[in-house]
Amino acid sequence: MTESKKMEEKILSIRDLSISFQTALGRVDAIRGVEMDLYRGETLAIVGESGSGKSVTMKAVMGILSSNGVINSGSIDFSYYDNHEKIDVDILKLTKKHMRSHINGKHIAMIFQDPMTSLNPTMNIGAQIMEGMIWHKRANKKEAYQRALELLELVGITDAKKRMKNYPHQLSGGMRQRVVIAIALACNPDLLICDEPTTALDVTIQAKILELIKDIQKKMNISVIYITHDLGVVAKVADYVAVMYAGKIVEKGTVDEVFYDPKHPYTWGLLSAMPDLDTFDDVLYTIPGSPPNLSHKVEGDAFADRNIYALNIDHRLEPPMFKITDTHYAATWLLHEKAPKVEMPQALRDRIDRMLKEASDDGK
Repeated sequence: MTESKKMEEKILSIRDLSISFQTALGRVDAIRGVEMDLYRGETLAIVGESGSGKSVTMKAVMGILSSNGVINSGSIDFSYYDNHEKIDVDILKLTKKHMRSHINGKHIAMIFQDPMTSLNPTMNIGAQIMEGMIWHKRANKKEAYQRALELLELVGITDAKKRMKNYPHQLSGGMRQRVVIAIALACNPDLLICDEPTTALDVTIQAKILELIKDIQKKMNISVIYITHDLGVVAKVADYVAVMYAGKIVEKGTVDEVFYDPKHPYTWGLLSAMPDLDTFDDVLYTIPGSPPNLSHKVEGDAFADRNIYALNIDHRLEPPMFKITDTHYAATWLLHEKAPKVEMPQALRDRIDRMLKEASDDGK
């Protein structure tokens, strides 16, 4: 850990988290030894294909795993303030009732990808924003109403008084997502988890929502975790990136390290699969094969069968996290001192060089 990190305040620390699900087809080991840290005011993006374990990890943080989920090992240490007193808890040791009453909505809030599944169609917008404040903060209706108006203005909704009386179906998709953000912020949470928050929106609205969350984060000094498969989103919002594959983090580092100097072949594949207007290829790159079936025991590196750079050892032994810098780590045998020298594909190198040039030009 760097000296600057030691001076900052860690609010979330996940260690050796392993989660399985009992299904009709048997036990599925969905999360296999996840470790990550988050500091106050930081933005962490968790990226990976569907089924990589991103959402399950964050549902464990929220204490909302489905009933067939089993925590096999690990801890989720969370630090927050209540009446100016710092409180440290291991979320995995709390009851669901305690999570609902003291943590969810109040200290950890979540924004889901489809606002219509988060909003109650039978309640007007104002009542839904006020509800959390009345329940968690013991605010009276007048205080909650005033704060709800302020929140609607904060998330960029004009004519807030009129909108307070509207029902979800009377708003556009972009406005509904802004309302969901207002509800999430109602109790001044320490941590905001955004699960694909812009997937259901068109591109212009996406950019506005991402900018909005970024602005609010700065004003309120809250920590944000994005769950996404869209690396374009990551580049715009994240400080740090964790790349997940088959229930494990396979690469993590600063956004610049993971974007401009990726070391894991899976990260190379994800970056190569990003749409690029400057490429001359007619066909968009896709990572060959499919993720492994986690109801079967994974031998060696879970990515080995899809990895054209796989070594013999990949099929036998799981790679450890190799340290690249103080902040950059990757779990690939290619980083072992005795491994053959393998560089990222030239097409990706060219793309990254273009991205670096564009970033440099934008900074002028």
